[in-house]
Amino acid sequence: MLNNKYIVSHSPFIHIGSCISNRSYNIMAAAFLAILPSFFTYGAPAIGAVCLAISSAILWELLMNVISKSEYTIGDGNAATIGIIFSMLLPATVPWWVVITGTGVAVVMGKTIYGGIGANPFNPVLIGYALLKISWGDLLSIDESLLNYNFDYTMASAIDALKNIGVESVDKYTLTNLFLGNQAGGMGATCGLALLAGGLYLIARGMIRWEICVSFLTGIILTSLIFNLADPTKFAGPMFHVFTGFTLVGAIFLATEDSSSPVNFVPMLIYGLGCGVMIILIRNIGKFPDGVVLSIIVMNIVSPLIDKIRTKSRGKGSYA
Repeated sequence: MLNNKYIVSHSPFIHIGSCISNRSYNIMAAAFLAILPSFFTYGAPAIGAVCLAISSAILWELLMNVISKSEYTIGDGNAATIGIIFSMLLPATVPWWVVITGTGVAVVMGKTIYGGIGANPFNPVLIGYALLKISWGDLLSIDESLLNYNFDYTMASAIDALKNIGVESVDKYTLTNLFLGNQAGGMGATCGLALLAGGLYLIARGMIRWEICVSFLTGIILTSLIFNLADPTKFAGPMFHVFTGFTLVGAIFLATEDSSSPVNFVPMLIYGLGCGVMIILIRNIGKFPDGVVLSIIVMNIVSPLIDKIRTKSRGKGSYA
C-alpha cells in the first residue's frame, strides 16, 4: 500500500485564473475559425444553422436548470460550446428541427442527466450526433443534403467518394484542395488549415491535451499506411484520411473532451491511438464511410479502465 504524504497549506489560496468559462470561450473561438470558411461557401444557411445550434443548446440547458431547480449554468459557456461543436459536424442545409433535436439530446441526455459538466461519461456532442445519424441518417448525408438544396459544388464529399466509388475516385482531391477546404463536408470539418490552426492555438493555451491529438493522428497515419502499402489500388494514403471526414474535428474537439477522456499520460496515448486505429478499420473494412464518431464513443466507454494504467515514476518508487 502506498504511503504518500501531501503537504497542504491553509487558506487563503491563490486562484490560478483558470475557469470553465475561459476554456469554453477559447474552444468556441477555435471552432468558429474552422466554421468560418463554410459561411463563405454556403452563405446564410450555414450561418443560420450555427446560430440555431448555439442558441438552442443554451436554451436546453436553461430549461433543465429550471426543471431541476438548480443554479443557472449557461454562463459558463459549456452549453454554447456543445452547440458550436455540434454544428461543425452538420451539413449547411440541415433542417432546423434536426438541429434543435440534436442539441437537445446532446445537452439533456449527454450531459445534464449525468449531473452536469464533468460528470458525463461520453462526449455530449457525439451522443447527439449519433442519435440523429441512426434516426435520420439521410438528412445528415453531406452530398445528398447539398444536392437536394441545389448547391452548385464541384468537390463532393471525399470520404463518401472513397467508400462508394473507390480509391480511383479520389485522385482529384489533392492535398492542397483538402488542406484549403475544397471539398464538401460538415460545416467545420472541411478546411484542414483552419482546423490545425485552431488546434495549435488550443494546445498552446493548454485548453486541450496534445498527447491525445498526436496519438489520435498517429493511429490514423500508421494504420492507413499499412492498408495503403498492402493494396494502394484499394486503400487511400495517410494524408487523405487525415484531411477528410471528421478526422481533425475528432482529434481536436471531440476526443479531447475532459470528462470522457483519460487524464494520465500513458492512458491518453493509448486512448488516442485506439481512436485512430479504429477509425481506419471502420473506413476501410467496415460499413460506415467515416467512423470517427463511433470510434470515439467506444473509446469513451473504455476510458475509465484505460485510465487505471499507472507507470512507475523514475527514482521515487511511487506511481503516477
